Parts: sequence; structure tokens; C-alpha cells
Amino acid sequence: MSLQQDIASRLEQAFSHRGFAEPSVAELKTAAEVSLRTLYRHFPSKESMVIGALAHRHARYLDFLREGLPAPGKAALVHLFQRLGQWMKNDAPHGCLSMSAFVAFPGHPDIVDAVSQHKRDMIQLLAELSGRPDVAPALFLLHEGASAAWPLMGEHAIHAAEHAALQLTEGNLS
Repeated sequence: MSLQQDIASRLEQAFSHRGFAEPSVAELKTAAEVSLRTLYRHFPSKESMVIGALAHRHARYLDFLREGLPAPGKAALVHLFQRLGQWMKNDAPHGCLSMSAFVAFPGHPDIVDAVSQHKRDMIQLLAELSGRPDVAPALFLLHEGASAAWPLMGEHAIHAAEHAALQLTEGNLS
């Protein structure tokens, strides 16, 4: 892992635990375990720190979802929602970090682009896993709804979304 990736990983954890508004750059420097000069060399603004953290989390999340992934079809969708539940429990108990960034930095073009790319990649992954590009946007809404409802509903949100996804694709998946 490069120094920039290591810093992004630590920034991801800091933003995940503290949100985007609260930590100052000085606190982020401490969380990243680097000097202020090193932090700014790799991420020249707080917004670029957010984007770096989001990019790191995006890659980590996609790798996590793909771990142990069965062939496309019903089993792959079940796997995805089970992994989503594990992710929410262990890595995102407060909800989706991307959407939190989107809300914390409304209209910031680079942050909007990072969040939008993450969401487009999720739709593409759902299309691949289900083998049903025609219902991928609806599956995406179920995925997003489950992650948004997690802080209030916990595993019930995951189970409801998984059930709805299977109903949506019933009879058309192996």
C-alpha cells in the first residue's frame, strides 16, 4: 500500500467515525498519522481528503462485496445482501459514507462526481450479479434503501431488501 493509500485509509476511518463537519484538518492530520505537510502534499484540501477517503472506501466496498461471490443469479443477489448486512454492521453503522459526504458538501462538483461514480458502479454490479440489467436500477434502490434504513432498522432492513430483490427477479434467475 502506498503512503497516499495509507493516508486515504486512515481518513476514511476518521470520516466514518466522526462525520465530515466535525474533524478539523489538524484532527485529520493526527488521524492520518502524518505531518500536516505530508497530508497536504497528498490531499491539498479537506475536500480532496474527502474524495480520497471515498475512493478508498469505494474500492474496499466493491472488493468486499465480490469476496466469495457465486455465479450471477439468485445466489449472487443473496450474497450481495448478506455482505451488505456485514458491511453495515462492521464498517458503516451510521449509514452510507458516500451519501453523508454528498449531504455535507452539497454541490461540490468533485464530491458529487465521486459519489455519482460509486452509485453508477453499484448499478453496474447489480446488473452483473442479477443478470438483469433491466431491473438493476430497482435493485440499486433496494440496496440504497437498506443502507439508509440500517441505522434505524438494522438487519431487518437488509432482510426486507433481500426479500424484495428476490421477488423482483423471481422466475428469471437461476
